[in-house]
This record gives sequence, C-alpha cells and structure tokens, in this order.
Amino acid sequence: MPPFDPSYHGQSISRVKSIASQMSPPSATSFSAEVVPQAPEDPLFGLMAAYRADQDPKKVDLGIGAYRDNNAKPWVLPVVKKADAILRDDPNLDHEYLPIAGLVPFKTKAADLILGADSPAIKEKRATTVQTISGTGAVHLGALFLARFWTGTKKVYLSNPTWANHNQIFSNVGIPIAQYPYFSKETKGLDFEGMKSAILGAEDRSVILLHACAHNPTGVDPTMDQWKELADIMRQKNHFPFFDCAYQGFASGKLAQDNAAIRYFVEQGFELVIAQSFAKNFGLYGERAGCFHAVTGPGAEAESTITRIASQLAILQRSEISNPPLYGARIASTVLNDSKLFAEWEDNLRTMSGRIITMRKELRAKLEELGTPGTWNHITDQIGMFSFTGLSEKQVLKIREDAHVYMTKNGRISMAGLNTNNIDYVAKAIDKVVREVQ
Repeated sequence: MPPFDPSYHGQSISRVKSIASQMSPPSATSFSAEVVPQAPEDPLFGLMAAYRADQDPKKVDLGIGAYRDNNAKPWVLPVVKKADAILRDDPNLDHEYLPIAGLVPFKTKAADLILGADSPAIKEKRATTVQTISGTGAVHLGALFLARFWTGTKKVYLSNPTWANHNQIFSNVGIPIAQYPYFSKETKGLDFEGMKSAILGAEDRSVILLHACAHNPTGVDPTMDQWKELADIMRQKNHFPFFDCAYQGFASGKLAQDNAAIRYFVEQGFELVIAQSFAKNFGLYGERAGCFHAVTGPGAEAESTITRIASQLAILQRSEISNPPLYGARIASTVLNDSKLFAEWEDNLRTMSGRIITMRKELRAKLEELGTPGTWNHITDQIGMFSFTGLSEKQVLKIREDAHVYMTKNGRISMAGLNTNNIDYVAKAIDKVVREVQ
C-alpha cells in the first residue's frame, strides 16, 4: 500500500468542491404546488372552525352531526358511564393488542344487532365480521375489498346527495362513482321513481350503496314496501348491495325497525356487505367503534366462501391498521353482552331519538305559526339526525351572516343542535331569510 499523501487528498477535495460549485443548487422540495396542490378545507370541519371563532352569544350550531342535550352539551350516555366504571374496576384489564379482526364478544353481538340474532346468515354460518375504525373505516375496508375482488361492474352508485365522505373513500381506492336520484327538491322527500329508474338502468352487477336508515344528509328513507321493490329490481339486475348503517336505534329509537331493510335483503338471499357505526347510537364519536360485515348467498359452498372472504379481509386490515382500537369496542361489548345494560341502552336510545323527534315537531309548528312561506311538513316526515330544510345556499350564507345560525351550504341541519332555548330564535331566523332571500 502506498504511503498516505496529504497533498493528493487535498487536491481531491479541492476538485470535488470545484465540481460542486458548478452544479445548480438542489431543489428546496420535490413536492411543488404543481405536484401537490393545496387541498380545499373539509367543508364540515371548516364550518365547525367558523362557528368556534364566532363571538356572537346567540350563535347556533346546526352543522355538526353529533347529539347534544337540551343545553347544547355533549351527552355521555348513562349506560356508557356504567360500562366505563365496570372496565375501570376490572383488575384483569390490560391494553394488549386485539386480534386483527377485532374483539370477538363485540363482533358477535354487533352482528346479532345488525342482522338479527335469528338471521339465516348467522345460523347458516355465511356471515363474517371485522371490527373497524367506526363506520368510516368499515366503508373503506369494504371499498378496498371490492376494488380488489369484485368481479362485477367496477362502479359504485351513490345516492344524490350522499354523505360527502362516500365519494372520497371510493375514489381513493379507484372505484368509479355514479349517482342515482334520491332527494326531490319539489316534495322534499324521496324521488323514488328516479331512484328506481337509475338502478334499473345501471350496468348489471353494479355496486349500489344504500343508507339503511336515517339517510345522511336528507333524513329521507324508503318505506318498507319501497325497500321490497328496490330488492326486486336489484335481484333482476344482479346488483350488489352495500349498506351503510350509522344510526341504528338512534333514528326511530327501535333497533329492529332501523335494521329492517338489511334483514329483508339477507332473508331474500342477497350477497351483500354492511358498514356499521357505534358513534351515534352509543355516543362513542371519538372512540371509533365500528364493524364491517360480509354476507354471502346461501348454498353448499357458503361457509367455505365466507371463510375465504374473512381471510382476505384480515390481510387488508393488517396492511391498513394492523388491529383495531380497544376502548370503544370494550364499552359497547360490555353493554351488548349484559341484558340489564342492554335494556338501559335501549332506553338511552329512546331518550335521544325522542328529543330529536320533539324538536322536529316544534320547529315545524313554529314555522307554520309564523306563516313562513312554503310547506314544512318535510321537517317531521324526515327522520334521524339530519333534516334537509330546503334552504338555498344563498339563504344559508345569509342566515349565518345575520343570525349566526350555522348549517351546511346545502341547507342540511342537525336536529340535535336545536333545543328549547334556541328553537324560537332559529325559527324566526329561518322565517326572516326565507322572506328576504329568494
């Protein structure tokens, strides 16, 4: 080996510096505005931020889809408090990982709840359940599964309008989106003929996303007879039902009434999937407790088919979140697996749904007493958390500016934001804007 020559190495360093000085400086980022444009703010969370920044003492939040009590405060369900106390006092409680598919006692009861404990899908072992990050995670897992494995028409039909996040979720996994008419601006009810026509005209074996109850954002649901007619059309076209259920028990106060459409489709032998949320009906908004259910059609191969589906769902879940969160599932499971707590939960559901129904009646009555132009029966005809008021975007912006009443631009209001302290104020504000802004 030749001896070390410091002068040689000094020359080498000088040459490197010389070459470097001739090169253009490195780019500050690989993610220029052309590559990564500024995304628009989420409309709902932007509305929440605007409401929080408003200093007017009379401001009213009718935007956020979360239950509030008569004092406009979040309500922790009494039964949830009891379940929480039970968990805190359990000396064997730990914080280990859940299995990939989630907490078994929770999943079992969640399936019973959404399908019915006597469901043929459960009895015939042709259903599987994966615990998810609330309803959003369930829709995403279902979309991801269909993007990977659905062999029919790779297109999902969404109601017009629908929950805004549906569009983003399916777009992000590469499933093209189409729409079927749903809300009639004339009647402020269901455009059933338009809905049927679009589903009948869709390509065979398309995915049809359906809101099981308390349609978001309109609060308009098909009747049971209409659900049966839709099932006939979907069977004729070999469409694949994807039910999204965020409000079971919260809508009507009756668990069996709010899952009736799902039970009917399963009894009719449909192969389908369901996204189920426990955010609204347990008040576990931030705990992200939900489930995704897959049901295959009856037949000799049904059990082996659902086993294969479950295996692939587990792979997808593992790659996305590894395993689901624990606390919310434990709370719900504690209630669902205890008959006394379950009965108390049903009573809590009646409290929430009953207060919202009362607010619907009172708002309609006050608008009619004021002689507000138009008809307002749709307020009580609709169901669940939301009501499509029929206010235009121009009226929505005006009522926010003048009265500090916040709602989404399409005129959707959260009925839970109304209470005996603000309903007169809101009714008068609506009356004023309807008269002044056309």
